[in-house]
Amino acid sequence: MHSSLILWLYSYLKPYKTRIGIALFALLVSAGSWLMLGQGIKYVIDEGFIAADSQTLETMLSGVLAIALIGCVATYFRFYNMLWLGERVSANIRNALYTKMLALDMHFYSTNRTGEVISRFTSDTTVLQSVIGSGLSMAIRATVTFVGALILMFVTSIKLTLLVMLAIPCILLPIKLLGKKVRYHSQLAQDKVADMSAHIDQSLHGIHTIQAYSKEEADQSALHEKVEEAMRAAQDRIHFRALLIICVMGISIFAIVFVAWLGATSVIVGNMSPGSLSAFIFYAMMAGGAVATISEVFGEIQKAKGASQRIRELLDTPTPIHSEESEVTSLALDTIADTTPILTLDALSFAYPGTDKLVLNDISLRLLSKQKIALVGPSGAGKSTLFDILLRFYDATDGSCYLAAHHYQSLTLGQIRQQFALVPQEPVIFATDIATNIAYGDQNATSSQIEDAAKLANAHEFIVKLKEGYATQVGERGVKLSGGQKQRIAIARAILANRPILLLDEATSALDANSEASVQAGLANLMANRTSIVIAHRLATVQHADTIIVMDEGKVVAQGSHQTLLIESELYRELAKLQFIE
Repeated sequence: MHSSLILWLYSYLKPYKTRIGIALFALLVSAGSWLMLGQGIKYVIDEGFIAADSQTLETMLSGVLAIALIGCVATYFRFYNMLWLGERVSANIRNALYTKMLALDMHFYSTNRTGEVISRFTSDTTVLQSVIGSGLSMAIRATVTFVGALILMFVTSIKLTLLVMLAIPCILLPIKLLGKKVRYHSQLAQDKVADMSAHIDQSLHGIHTIQAYSKEEADQSALHEKVEEAMRAAQDRIHFRALLIICVMGISIFAIVFVAWLGATSVIVGNMSPGSLSAFIFYAMMAGGAVATISEVFGEIQKAKGASQRIRELLDTPTPIHSEESEVTSLALDTIADTTPILTLDALSFAYPGTDKLVLNDISLRLLSKQKIALVGPSGAGKSTLFDILLRFYDATDGSCYLAAHHYQSLTLGQIRQQFALVPQEPVIFATDIATNIAYGDQNATSSQIEDAAKLANAHEFIVKLKEGYATQVGERGVKLSGGQKQRIAIARAILANRPILLLDEATSALDANSEASVQAGLANLMANRTSIVIAHRLATVQHADTIIVMDEGKVVAQGSHQTLLIESELYRELAKLQFIE
């Protein structure tokens, strides 16, 4: 049992000292009761059977039953409280993991598989729950039982106890040698399970593509291989754990049988009473059983050590995007004058962590309040990355970003992100009902406010035609909705959020012509008193923007009105030729 694991778990157990105290007290009473049974057996045999005293025999048997009853009641309290602690600590660790998962930046999720993270959240915490709920309890009980049985064995017969103790080094040897193997293969097995979970997660998210390309058999084969890898790793762990248990049990049984033979010889020659020998064998078996339990739990703890290491790795993952306390009490972006910059980028450059290639290169912009600003340019120009920087999903590699003259580093993440309403190109729809999806923009919104937002986004008409209306469950990732319907719900969510700055990543791209006209009208009303930044792949949707910013290879190559850019920007002219007939 490693102290680092115990100390880490204790940090989660510490708030529940009362429960721990009750469980430990019950454990001591329970272990003490079973140890007292040995003395009861001794007196039943010597004072009852051997002395042929029926009254004493009945008294002794009644005492044995009373001790057993006390042991049963104590076992209940130990069992209940330890299992409760296991569930509680597991729940707290899951909460801590989830809080950490929400705080990790986009770089983490771009380099780690979702399924592996989920594996740590589920299977690894379940392992810890099992160890706290039953493993630790069994280990402490077995240790107390072993120590108590050893003391009573000394009281009964020093000679026989010393002979039994000769077997202890023989028991510790396989624990030390095989314990390392168990720990190594336990962590390997957990990693293989995580690989399997990651593959399943990926397959479920891509089930549409898998079935469309008839790759079910190939995907099943790939999963089968990962399942078998997990099985082989588990098989090695089981092998060494079973070998450890059988070595400990075998040595313990051999020692007990040998000592029982010596004890029987002492009874025959009259050096020991039958009751004392029975009690000694009872204690020896309890001690042997305790050692076997400890060796078995040792295997569980090795497995838990591997699981805890994976969990702690995730909890200790650094979060580069720090959110310090802010001295800014209110941004009040709504009150900024139309001629005042609401967003300022000063020589801003950015490269994704671990790479040297600049995705954004020396960008300087002054975006005025309450203007409609369009970002255009070929794919890979850095438009979506600029949105990530504005939302502070990443920090700029060089340069600075200001929100209403406040440097981003002087604001909390909450202060920054609460100023933006985002409608991504691929809308995120949660597996709940439509009303809840729209209300994600404002969870305090009333039903009428949700409907008003849906009407502005041209979503109300199709929603009311559904059998359950706004209460319709949309399925995993909105699978029951069309692309245009999902987009309109995302737009309604942004409308309801009522944020000062709108970020629209080609928000109308998935709509048909009729729906687009209606949504554009709703968005136009919404944008009237707000700053809106639109990533546009179709110039027709933004040709009337106040400012059009042309980007190429991470740089701003031109900016101005539609007519100005047609004259001054060759790249914009080329884009226009591809999209406009005239």
